[in-house]
Amino acid sequence: MKVVNDLDQLAVNTIRTLAMDAVQRANSGHPGTPMALAPVAHVIFDRILRHAPTNPDLPDRDRFVLSVGHASMLLYGTLHLQGYDVSLEDIRNFRQLHSSCAGHPEFGECPGVETTTGPLGQGVANSVGMAIAKRRAAHLFNRPGHELFDWQVVALCGDGDLMEGVAAEAASLAGHLRLSELTWVYDANRITIEGDTDLAFTEDVGARFVACGWAVETVEDANDLGALTAALERARARDDRPSLVIVRSHIAFGSPSMQDKCDAHGAPLGEEEIRRTKEVYGWDPDAHFLVPTELEETRRQARERGEKLEAAWNEKLARYREAFPEDAANLDLFLAGELPAGWDADLPVFPADPKGQAGRAAFGKALNAVAPKVPWMMGGSADLGSSNKTTINGAPSFLADRPDGRNLHFGVREHAMGAIANGMALSGLRAFTGTFFVFSDYMRPAIRMAALMKLPVTFVFTHDSIGVGEDGPTHQPIEHLPSLRAMPGLVVLRPGDANEAVEAWRYCLEETERPVALLLSRQNHPTLDRTRYAAAEGLQRGAYVLADSTEDGVPDLILIGSGSELGLVVEAYETLVAEGRRVRAVSMPSWEIFDRQDSAYREAVLPAAVEARVAIEAASTFGWERHVGRFGVAIGHDDFGASAPGSVLFREFGLTAEAVAAAGRALLGED
Repeated sequence: MKVVNDLDQLAVNTIRTLAMDAVQRANSGHPGTPMALAPVAHVIFDRILRHAPTNPDLPDRDRFVLSVGHASMLLYGTLHLQGYDVSLEDIRNFRQLHSSCAGHPEFGECPGVETTTGPLGQGVANSVGMAIAKRRAAHLFNRPGHELFDWQVVALCGDGDLMEGVAAEAASLAGHLRLSELTWVYDANRITIEGDTDLAFTEDVGARFVACGWAVETVEDANDLGALTAALERARARDDRPSLVIVRSHIAFGSPSMQDKCDAHGAPLGEEEIRRTKEVYGWDPDAHFLVPTELEETRRQARERGEKLEAAWNEKLARYREAFPEDAANLDLFLAGELPAGWDADLPVFPADPKGQAGRAAFGKALNAVAPKVPWMMGGSADLGSSNKTTINGAPSFLADRPDGRNLHFGVREHAMGAIANGMALSGLRAFTGTFFVFSDYMRPAIRMAALMKLPVTFVFTHDSIGVGEDGPTHQPIEHLPSLRAMPGLVVLRPGDANEAVEAWRYCLEETERPVALLLSRQNHPTLDRTRYAAAEGLQRGAYVLADSTEDGVPDLILIGSGSELGLVVEAYETLVAEGRRVRAVSMPSWEIFDRQDSAYREAVLPAAVEARVAIEAASTFGWERHVGRFGVAIGHDDFGASAPGSVLFREFGLTAEAVAAAGRALLGED
């Protein structure tokens, strides 16, 4: 165990004072938790984590997650002292525009930040995904005598994190999987924004985690660096279950007026209180953003340890390349986030079929065509694998004693499922999840975080409309489609037949900077005859001309559809063409992809001069005015559904080819 010395205390108090000064200068932020947990952060980075400040993306580094994201200055100050590229100027600009030190840690914006945190509970759930990813990576690439991946994950959480249901879901699954790579450090300061935790949170947290299969121990004083180190070293050595280290702390530690008070949570202390607190620490009360020169030694040692870790990794990697050249080639692809050559060679092509098949069924076949060729693709469902068709055939389930498994059973834990998948993606896996579309609401915060971090996670949502049928309105999504389309950075894909479903899966795997919500039908819909209609590859551009009855390419009427309603558009198109009308049918599986195309392409698909447009989707019509314009018509359903066979509901709510044709005739001035 490393001996506690004056340099340790100097580092701890520097982290505290940097947090106070940065929050005061920004006139906003959360000083109390960094003041309390500075000893914890220092011990974690200085004694426990294997990390490389000069190469924050070292593949076999340990991961640290600050789930209490509001305490971001705790992390920024620690990273600065540990030799990361986080300057004092960055810290002075805390919470300012374009600063890498944002109000909450943001992945990709600041070196050493492993995931974006802030919405409580998300970070700890991400950490579970990181631990799962370590096991998968180790199974794929480690060989006897050549252990490339052995990272561990430490997450720092608080009372608020553990009140959130997503944390309970994630902890339950982590305990079930016996993820010994995982340690959560729980700051039990018993303070929330509204006051003492006794107002709302009196459960025995330790007992809860023991019941979930975790090892639990308590450090009674956050300032006891020796006890902290011993507890965290025991957690690191544990090989049979995850660990929870409960740490008793005092929010705003050292503040004469604010210690243990809720007011210290989310507001600057004020200049006078900062002066008084610095005096308690033995600090110069008139010094601002002071980093004592003695701490250059801390920075030097941290960088030296990191450089040794990186050199050891490079040496292991060189030996690995020589011993296992084929595995090394796959490793390079995994680390680069790339797909193997020929990964899509076996994707199915479906013949025309009026009866067709469900979107979920076509997706399942496409998934299994790719799975053998992309072994770092991994995912599963929230207890709906057989319905979502997210099962990789022939692959074992990922269980505590089966690290070779690829099929993840998330249980009925949609929110944690999404956040865990984000953690997997942050660690290099191509992650996918599955549930019914109506339950996207349960995991929406995780989807939003994936979009914010630009993670290529595929969120598979089946049973995507009132076509669910007899299960009734509780299971029939209505507002969910426009709701997800409103989310920045998320691609929403709703393929219209089996071949579009295959192309949609191709898009999901080739997308590297945005998550995709892949919406698939429960019910069968026709597989279009692609000798008569445009190839399904048009999906790659978001929308495309499926058919056009005009020779000059300037129709009088445009019909637009997505998903299972695309067949209705085709049927209405054929009816109107037979009547002698100049009509175009457009498949629009993704607004977001279409919006990214150049203006010339968008104009070629939807000419501005053609104002007679009819769109149909079995969902809320909200937002369709952007594509049908002021004079067009959107056919949908703006109320809840009902319990009846799906085909009956489509007729009942006017979602028919006849309705599309009638609307088209009306726009052309004909009844």
